[in-house]
Amino acid sequence: MTISEKNFTKILNGFLAVLAITMIFRKPCTLLIILFAVFNLFFIKKLNYSKQSLILLLLIASPLLLEIVMFWNNDSFSKGLKSLEKYSSLLVFSLFILGNYQRIQFLKILLFYSVITTGIIFFFFIRFIIYYPELFYKYLNGNDLWEMGYEFSNSIGIHAPALNMHLAFVSISCLFFVFNSFRLREKGLLKMGSILVFVLSFFFVLFVNTRMALLNVLVGFALVFFGEVIRKFNFKKVIGILVVLIFVLGGILYIFVQNNPYMKEKYSSVTFAYMDKVGKLDEIDHPEYRVFNSLVTRVSIWKSAWELAKKNLLFGVGASDGKPELIKYFKQTNQQFLAKYEFPTHNQFLDFLIKFGILGPLIVLLYIFTIGYLGFSLKNAVVLSFFFLFFTSNLTDDFLLRFDGIAFSGLWMAVFGSHWLQQKVIADKEQQEL
Repeated sequence: MTISEKNFTKILNGFLAVLAITMIFRKPCTLLIILFAVFNLFFIKKLNYSKQSLILLLLIASPLLLEIVMFWNNDSFSKGLKSLEKYSSLLVFSLFILGNYQRIQFLKILLFYSVITTGIIFFFFIRFIIYYPELFYKYLNGNDLWEMGYEFSNSIGIHAPALNMHLAFVSISCLFFVFNSFRLREKGLLKMGSILVFVLSFFFVLFVNTRMALLNVLVGFALVFFGEVIRKFNFKKVIGILVVLIFVLGGILYIFVQNNPYMKEKYSSVTFAYMDKVGKLDEIDHPEYRVFNSLVTRVSIWKSAWELAKKNLLFGVGASDGKPELIKYFKQTNQQFLAKYEFPTHNQFLDFLIKFGILGPLIVLLYIFTIGYLGFSLKNAVVLSFFFLFFTSNLTDDFLLRFDGIAFSGLWMAVFGSHWLQQKVIADKEQQEL
């Protein structure tokens, strides 16, 4: 099969943009990953790897490689294979994106992803109002606001923290393009469009309303401001943009908090309630109502996870046996609430420590800090924001267990890596010319 270089590049980048956009829909995205792999196999001769790209390939595929190396430690062959299969997208993305790194158009992919994802979430928001009016009007009246973001996410078919991790990155990217439109002096209509998309994207982060996502999006905004405004605008413009940004973000937050009184409670008393009951959640009256999403529950899980991990520090209990062993430990230590709801570790480092022993958290660190290295090397605020977002999200959750965390991070790592490789080539050429 023959195809022009121009058309191949368009199809490749189109594939990546659509993959990023559909990441919140597991089944369609899985099918697209398979089609993406098949497409690249047809044009396998176009793949080209440098020494740096091969190193990046190994780093991106490191969780998969760990699963392969430690496969012998699984008690069940079929369950071990199922666990291994979840990481196959890392191999697909690292092989076929880094193999085409010269053709990857980072900013175009990011722009389509941020704008279209915001549009899709807006569609689902309107759909939520139409199909679930009883829920929407209940929330408008200030009732059961704690469940709002979770019900909205369930209507899409994704867990709220996972959805908000995606939306936080979308909102950070949208703010980047707002600043970029001013820097490039785009027409007024385009500037207004980018501002509108950004405001919508930030509203959706607040609507889903998960704590880590809100922290991450605010840190991401700060990084983008310092990276894209302070470095590239004069002092007067920096002050003007800062005042406008604070006014816009402050206004949105104020309006949202005024209409969502539970938000104040959630970020204070609910989060830090019953911290004296770590490991003793069953002493709380109806803990499922009082501390299901509180910090004390996570700390209790982490305490048990660490105690279990210490018993198997060298090799762990096996990839397929991590969660069953943790639930068994809840029962052994008479923690009925945790056992009843079968809580996972809610910490990726502890999860891999239980499964793989000492090597597990080291691989997680290597994997996530590769993103940080790319961001620092590129001096790119968006990549640094992604690093902070994914690192902190995995401190309170375990996104390298889930498709929407594995594929999400693997895709963007490979895209960031391709952008880094392109800049390396440009820098090397400039050095040779000197």
